[in-house]
Amino acid sequence: MEHVAWARDLARQLLAEALPTRWAHTQGVARAAESIADIVDEDAETLICAAWLHDIGYAPGLAQTGFHPLDGARYLRDKQRADERLCRLVAHHSCAVIEAGKRSLAAELVAEFPPVGGLVAEALTYCDMTTSPRGEPVDVQQRLREILGRYGKGSIVAESIAQARTEIERSARLVSAAVAQRR
Repeated sequence: MEHVAWARDLARQLLAEALPTRWAHTQGVARAAESIADIVDEDAETLICAAWLHDIGYAPGLAQTGFHPLDGARYLRDKQRADERLCRLVAHHSCAVIEAGKRSLAAELVAEFPPVGGLVAEALTYCDMTTSPRGEPVDVQQRLREILGRYGKGSIVAESIAQARTEIERSARLVSAAVAQRR
C-alpha cells in the first residue's frame, strides 16, 4: 500500500496546518475507508487513497473554481500526475455532480473526470457521509443534518445535499449491506 502513504502525506501537507478541522475530518474518513476496504477487493488501496485526498481541493492555493472536488481532482491530475481513477473518485465524491450543476460546472466536471461507478464510489460517499467534521463516526442522517445546519438554508451546498440525500442514503445502505455480508 505504497500509494496510501503518499496520499496520507500529501493530505497532511495540504490540510493539517492550514485547515485543522478539515484535516480531522479527512483522518476520520480515511479510518472509515480502512475499516471497510475489504468490501471493494482490489480497489481497497484506491478507496483509502481517495478517502485521504477527497477534500484537498479546500487547501489554500488549490482552490481555483471554489468547488473543492474539481479543484482537488485537477491538482491531483495536473500537479501530482495521480492515477486517473483516483482523480475521478475525488472529483465525484458524495454526489458532487449535483453541486457542480448548481455552480454551472457539471459539464466541465464530467468532461474532465467521467464518473466512477460501482461499490468503490459508493464506499467513498459512505465514508465521507458517516464522518463528522471532527473526524468522529456518525450515522448518515446526523451527518446530513450537520451539513445542512452548517451551510444554512438557501446555500448551494445545502440545496445540493438536500437534492443528493436519497442517493447518499442509498449509498449508505448498499455499503452497510456489503460490510454486513463480509463480517
